[in-house]
Order: sequence, then structure tokens, then C-alpha cells
Amino acid sequence: MGHTERSAVGEVRRELREFLRHRSGAERIEEAELLLSELVTNALIHTRHGAVVTATATTAALRVEVQDFEADLPAPYVPNADDGTHGRGLILVRSLADAWGVEARALGKVVWFELRGEGV
Repeated sequence: MGHTERSAVGEVRRELREFLRHRSGAERIEEAELLLSELVTNALIHTRHGAVVTATATTAALRVEVQDFEADLPAPYVPNADDGTHGRGLILVRSLADAWGVEARALGKVVWFELRGEGV
């Protein structure tokens, strides 16, 4: 991962932290930043077209989406529960997020996660 990609991950982390500053507790913000970093890093490593990050917060949940523009869903992109061979990123997302998934779009795909409940 080159310098530009690392700085892009740092920038989206800062933006998310700022977005959540008055909405969430410190622990929840750290979890969200960590999960976002993993998904953005994944998108930058596996695609050549960048990624778009969207965060939505309500009183009940935080939803973060990372859209990339790679037409193909790598097979198997979403690891099964017993499959630990797909790197730390999605394993972390699966273990820390309250919900997550991958959705195919007309152009690319969206990988998303939600953190729910108190302190979101």
C-alpha cells in the first residue's frame, strides 16, 4: 500500500471521527474507525478505482458504507463463518460489527457495517 493510499485511510478516519464527535462515545468511535480503516484498505488494495465512503448516524445506529467500482465480486468475497483465510479485515468486521454485508451495485459493490445500541 503506497503513501497516497495510507493518507487516504487516515483522512477518512479523521472525517468519521469528526462526524461522530458529538454523536458517540470514544469507544464506539474507535471501533467505527477501525472497521472503516479495514474496509477502505481492502477496497484500495483490491481495486484500482478508489472508493466512496458514506456514513449515516441515527440515535439507534451508525451505518458506514464503502463503495468501490470493481465490477466483479471476488469469489468468495464474503468468507463463511468457518473460513479464516480471507485476511484480518473482514474477520474484524464480522466480530465487531452488529451487522455487515456486501451488496452488488450496477457499478461495483458496497461493503457496509452497522454499530447499534447505546452510545452510537
